Amino acid sequence: MATSSKRSFPATSKASSKALSSKNTVPAKKRAPATKATVLSSKLAYDGKVFSIFTEKVIEPGSLTPRTRDVIHHNGSIVVLAVDESKNPKDPDLILIRQYRHAVGQFLLELPAGRIEPNEAPLAAAKREMIEETGFRAKRWTVLTKYFASPGFLGESMQIYLARDIREGVSTPEEDEQIEIVRTPLSQTLALIAANKIHDGKTLIGVSLYAAARREGRL
Repeated sequence: MATSSKRSFPATSKASSKALSSKNTVPAKKRAPATKATVLSSKLAYDGKVFSIFTEKVIEPGSLTPRTRDVIHHNGSIVVLAVDESKNPKDPDLILIRQYRHAVGQFLLELPAGRIEPNEAPLAAAKREMIEETGFRAKRWTVLTKYFASPGFLGESMQIYLARDIREGVSTPEEDEQIEIVRTPLSQTLALIAANKIHDGKTLIGVSLYAAARREGRL
């Protein structure tokens, strides 16, 4: 009489089955947190010669709620800190300018600066603006810093260049620019800042960074 035999397997508990399956499961990759806002809509509210204003509905990183932001789109600007070390290397002259600023209703003492034109390189813009506003040219150019002027609503970045080995030339200001060139020693400029007599932000930042770099021997 033929007999049949059955092959037996060891019993596997539910717990051990889960353990085995968990070993074979590839953990899902965590999605990187968002670093930019998702723009749901963007409407042009104003289009001017220097900047444009857009009303945008966005979802910002870390939020799930759409919010409306009025944003000024700007191509960016450059600032030039031109230094003349030929007469007194220990206390070089800075090339400042004084001009009337209608938005604040007063004359300001400041560093030369200007808008970067579309498709223009920042360094090319810096060289162009320095010639236009002061007539000076420089052989050595160094980036001091780049910062955002008022990032709560304004997209304008400002890049400050240090210009050295400068030589004088003829300025070619725009028709609506009335600019006075003011050569000021670094020590006197710092004294004016300490006395709260320089109120232009880019000038405060540029001169302070330059003075700190000199003190620390980084220039």
